[in-house]
Amino acid sequence: MRIGFIGLGRMGANMVRRLVRDGQEVVVYNRTPEKTTEIASEGAIPSFSIAELVEKLEKPRAVWIMVPAGDATEAQIEELLEHLEPGDTIIDGGNTNFHDDVRRHAALKAKGIGYIDAGTSGGIWGLQVGYCLMVGGDVESVAPLEPVFTTLAPEGGYLHVGGPGAGHYVKMVHNGIEYGLMQAYAEGFEIMHASEYELDLGGISELWMHGSVVRSWLLGLAARAFKANGQDLDHLKGFVADSGEGRWTVQEAIDRDVPAPVITLSLLTRLRSRQDDSYGAKVLAALRNEFGGHAVKTE
Repeated sequence: MRIGFIGLGRMGANMVRRLVRDGQEVVVYNRTPEKTTEIASEGAIPSFSIAELVEKLEKPRAVWIMVPAGDATEAQIEELLEHLEPGDTIIDGGNTNFHDDVRRHAALKAKGIGYIDAGTSGGIWGLQVGYCLMVGGDVESVAPLEPVFTTLAPEGGYLHVGGPGAGHYVKMVHNGIEYGLMQAYAEGFEIMHASEYELDLGGISELWMHGSVVRSWLLGLAARAFKANGQDLDHLKGFVADSGEGRWTVQEAIDRDVPAPVITLSLLTRLRSRQDDSYGAKVLAALRNEFGGHAVKTE
């Protein structure tokens, strides 16, 4: 089948490559035309405007958007609506807040246009191993596009998880869990790094991948990271960004009265990583000095 694809960043471009490799026809558009030309040289069908992209699709049309969540996605949908017709479908594969999905679905349904939210996990490795797809939306919109979803996903890696917003809701919680897993690995390796023993952390990472109950893909990536960067990670800064899903997961836990201390603390630790010298820590030091005369370090 033929599908439109907007957004050719690292993840989007590899998704297009996986589709093309399987014989799908993909009409691509990117804000910077150089990326469009690059992917076209690998078998995709180029377009250099949204109007051209829509014109090259067969009715009923389906367009996958893979751009940053928020304003960029909103603007892209608005531009698409100038060209799409009733019966067409928009798929949002970014990390959108599920509340936005529910709103968009209702607005687009009133225009006769389908809307699918596709939570997508796999990162830069998806081209090789496939993408885990958590898809939300109406059955009548999702079912015709299952050949696309099953091409992108490995065997067993695609599921229509529920109605509008459900795909990004499941992806949100997925990323919250990811925060907790990554934090646990980080703390464990920091303890070993501080140990009196001269431990080979890369070797231990690989060891734990064989029969250990803590083995995982993330642990395998830790082994790669130690091998590539050295186990002291001297040239890396401990600044850890977040793309929003961890915050949304914590907020949802609060809204639902669900205790989620591990995910919450993992998020807060990421926020702490962005402070070169925490003001809160300075207050703590000052208070300890005031009540107990404890020594403080000054600049």
